[in-house]
Amino acid sequence: MAQAAALRIAGSRDIYADHDRKNASVNFITCHDGFTLYDLFSYNVKHNEPNGWNNTDGANDNNSWNCGAEGETDDPQVEALRRRMVRNACALLMCSRGIPMFLAGDEFCNTQFGNNNAYCQDNEISWLDWERLGQYKDIFCFFQYMIRFRKTHRLVRANVSDGACGFPDVSFHGVKPWCGSFAEYERYVGVMFAGQEEGEGPRTVYIASNAYWEPLDVKLPVLPDGMEWELAADTWENVPCPGPLGGNEFRIRPRTVMVMVGK
Repeated sequence: MAQAAALRIAGSRDIYADHDRKNASVNFITCHDGFTLYDLFSYNVKHNEPNGWNNTDGANDNNSWNCGAEGETDDPQVEALRRRMVRNACALLMCSRGIPMFLAGDEFCNTQFGNNNAYCQDNEISWLDWERLGQYKDIFCFFQYMIRFRKTHRLVRANVSDGACGFPDVSFHGVKPWCGSFAEYERYVGVMFAGQEEGEGPRTVYIASNAYWEPLDVKLPVLPDGMEWELAADTWENVPCPGPLGGNEFRIRPRTVMVMVGK
């Protein structure tokens, strides 16, 4: 799990590195086929009964998790977890090298009510429900924030001149720097991009992803003199709260993604 996540965040170099195609991947989590992003974290199984095929159509391997309740729920803990999982997906997508793609409506948690094969539904199942934009305004604003972050940090979009910080262009880390583990049981991964952005000094971007159900204490690589780590995003929070990290150690909460910038 950790290996697959790290390699995809790094632009799938294991697939596209030949012929200088390091940033050729198109990255997406959901598309027109399958669950919407909200449904990915709201349903364990497909619910295609309205399609008229006794729920036999559509894929069964959705890699989804309902966060504790199947479908719509009034449970505030389940709802909070679902929103965090959507923020996690957005943060990882927007911090991955390559070309990001997301399904229209995912930015405000549009739902198809668990239908993963809605090609035959020209109704509220397949339509975009714009009323959810008001209900999930925090998610919409988080998408805006991460898109803006991606546009202002070329490091996460493409290769830049490396070596400026004394770090490799891309590196993988565990809870200790330079000790990344790709073991099957591993549920934490840190990916760091480093380089010299045009017209600016050395920069680093560190993406931390904790898929554990418990918090973890993490150490970041020590930056060269004159540079310090800043927090750019923490999906545990409903809204981004960027600011100084105050060192190279931090605690990442359960099932959370954090993004740090060194400059």
